[in-house]
Amino acid sequence: MQIPGLYGYWFFIFFLVATLVGHSQEKRRIDILNADYLDQNKNIVGNAQRLIGNVEISHNDVLMWCDSAYYYVGTNKIDAFGNVHINQGDSIHLYARNVFYDGDISFAQAKGNVKLVKQGSTLYTDTLDYKMDENIGYYDDTGRIVDSTKTLSSQYGRYFVNLDIIDFFVDVEVVSDDFTLHSDTLKYNTVTGKIFITGPTTIKDSVNTLYAEDGWYDSNTGYAELLKNPVVTNDRQTLKANIIKYNRQDGNGLAHGDITITDNENQLVIKGMNASYNDNMELATISDSALLILYSDKDSLYLHADTLMTIPDTVDDEKIIKAYMGVKFYRTDIQGACDSLVYFSKDSTAQMFSSPILWSGIRQMTADYIEMKAKSNAPDEIMLNNNSFIISKRDSIMFDQIKGKNMVAYIQDKSLKRIDVNGNGQTLYYAQDENEIIGLNKAESSKLSITFKDGKVFKISFLSSPEGVLNPILKLTSQDRKLNGFEWREQARPLSYKDVFRK
Repeated sequence: MQIPGLYGYWFFIFFLVATLVGHSQEKRRIDILNADYLDQNKNIVGNAQRLIGNVEISHNDVLMWCDSAYYYVGTNKIDAFGNVHINQGDSIHLYARNVFYDGDISFAQAKGNVKLVKQGSTLYTDTLDYKMDENIGYYDDTGRIVDSTKTLSSQYGRYFVNLDIIDFFVDVEVVSDDFTLHSDTLKYNTVTGKIFITGPTTIKDSVNTLYAEDGWYDSNTGYAELLKNPVVTNDRQTLKANIIKYNRQDGNGLAHGDITITDNENQLVIKGMNASYNDNMELATISDSALLILYSDKDSLYLHADTLMTIPDTVDDEKIIKAYMGVKFYRTDIQGACDSLVYFSKDSTAQMFSSPILWSGIRQMTADYIEMKAKSNAPDEIMLNNNSFIISKRDSIMFDQIKGKNMVAYIQDKSLKRIDVNGNGQTLYYAQDENEIIGLNKAESSKLSITFKDGKVFKISFLSSPEGVLNPILKLTSQDRKLNGFEWREQARPLSYKDVFRK
């Protein structure tokens, strides 16, 4: 016959023992694997054993070596001193002068010449708090990470060892043979070498200085994606955009959104929405709302085309700018349109191709090919080659006209001074006596020169045998009023810098 009370008593004892065994398995005690000798002095440290000489300790997956240690009996706490070395899971090594280890909470505080090593990266600091169950280390009094090619340092840091990620805060600096970096906060992957930009950051390599507040930079390849307020500068120009992608190795890059390229030396600005560029070859192609601004103290020229391209000239620090498709430009004294245009910064020369047209004041100039040269100590020159035609509007039906094979127009102080016509010269202008127009003068000469005063024809010099006739106003027909090839294209003229985008 079984006694119920006795059965309950043995069941309670069995449950209690099982619970204690299970609890002891969860909180495994520190094992002292080696020490040259032990000492215990309650007058120095109560409830502690002093381990001296070649100390080796094991706890869970942690091995510790040191010169001496205090082991607190009945706890999982160790104070280790002298040449402390902790190895966790084979791959993580922590070195310090002193380590205070609490196995119950898997925490170690290392002090003095601290070194945390994993694979090819080493963290150096003076004090490190290390959560060993999560493998996260913290320092707050300057630390630096060193690998084979670079050194990263900051005032504060947090090392996620399992993730191979380090957070750097305050006075962040990265130094390598290829670049230097300064920031107030960033993340770094010790395996891939990627630097994640999370605050104002400046990266300087041998050619460019990069700035951004968000994005990433591959410290091994030099490839960067700059995602917030990015700027790329060098001694020649500055690039700004919403997003900039850049490769240090080959100099190639892409930019997107609100692009501005500024070249202070050549006094030009290029804007657009998409760009590809190469810093090594000084090439750039801009599309989508592309705009070139040639600025000066007196006036600025605004030019739009479907595509703008900049290339280096054979002269150092000089640029060649090519504009393709739908070219239109505006300056207060001159406006123009053509299919394509090339600008040379070295001598301020612009070449216009495919149905080029210029407007200046009341005049319209056309030819098969137009070239403009701006000169500092002489009148600017406009060369009209093949099928040259200049029209000056008096009113809705009266237009002065000059036609010839080739022409050169000279402009000074924004005013037309002279036109030289070479080959098949024809003129059609309204002659007046004081304030009254008396007739339409038509003349032909293979060569002629026209001078202007106050914007009006002052003198016509015929350099070869001229033929001319003055027709009275009342006898003029509509055909008499126009030279062959006349076409007034005022509707295409840009009236402001914003008008260059008007189709």
